[in-house]
Amino acid sequence: MPSHISRILVIAHHAFTQLVRMKVFYFLAVFAVILIASNFFNLPQHEGPESTGVNILRSIKSWSLGAMTLFSVVLSIVATALLLPKDVEDRTLYTILAKPVPRLDYLAGKLLGVLLLVFVSLALMDVLMTGILHLRTNMILEAQVAMAERRGWPAEDVLLLKKDILAQGATFSLQGAVFSVFLRASIIASMSLLISTFSSSTLFTTIISFLIYFIGHFQADARAAYFAQEAGTSDSWIAKALTLLVSLVLPDFQLFNVIDSVIEGQVLPLFILGKLTMIGVFYAVFYIIASWFIFAEKEF
Repeated sequence: MPSHISRILVIAHHAFTQLVRMKVFYFLAVFAVILIASNFFNLPQHEGPESTGVNILRSIKSWSLGAMTLFSVVLSIVATALLLPKDVEDRTLYTILAKPVPRLDYLAGKLLGVLLLVFVSLALMDVLMTGILHLRTNMILEAQVAMAERRGWPAEDVLLLKKDILAQGATFSLQGAVFSVFLRASIIASMSLLISTFSSSTLFTTIISFLIYFIGHFQADARAAYFAQEAGTSDSWIAKALTLLVSLVLPDFQLFNVIDSVIEGQVLPLFILGKLTMIGVFYAVFYIIASWFIFAEKEF
């Protein structure tokens, strides 16, 4: 077992350093940083002055989490789609497989390298977002409390205002939302790895991965509508079994849409985060084992 882990870590380190050199990574990183930095600019507000500060903090979280989601999805798909074809083109794959390296270790190492890059990228963006939120929260809190005191608000209302503003700042739920973005990226990366094992085209892998990703956002609605239509029919149990099988293979990405509630300042329960973690681990393991079965039969 230690030898397997050491091989996986070596392959993951090679994949990580290989991906860091990709120009697309720097382009997406700059794009994401620009989106987060744009939150320094205040947009016109139509609500009252007591709501302005809360809306600014919500805007920061909305743009930041949106940038993280876009960055992680695109990077996970593109990076994973490029890994196997590039190793074949550079003949690195032949060198690795010529050694006593199990193909499962090779695939696991490649996937781990992608996930490590995504994790480090999201962590850096999270630090930037948290820093911006901390600064803006303190500035807004000071300005809003001063405004409330000038207007003669009761002490209870001032405390409630402070609580509402702090709830929109950097909280544990916000970190949980960032982690849910990483979990979704993990599923997408492992899914792209599966597609790349039977596809010889990077473009095909990328397009199909994006297609499955978008389908995953409508799977729950389509499944509910189909069950409602087939209810009461004699062969409904067969249809339900097939539908459940499809839902087992194709993840429901709507489950990871906890960002909206966190942006509104709601608390993300720990059991929801634990549920998303188990779903992410399940699909990552499921896809990598399926990738291994396909990759083991390929001739190089």
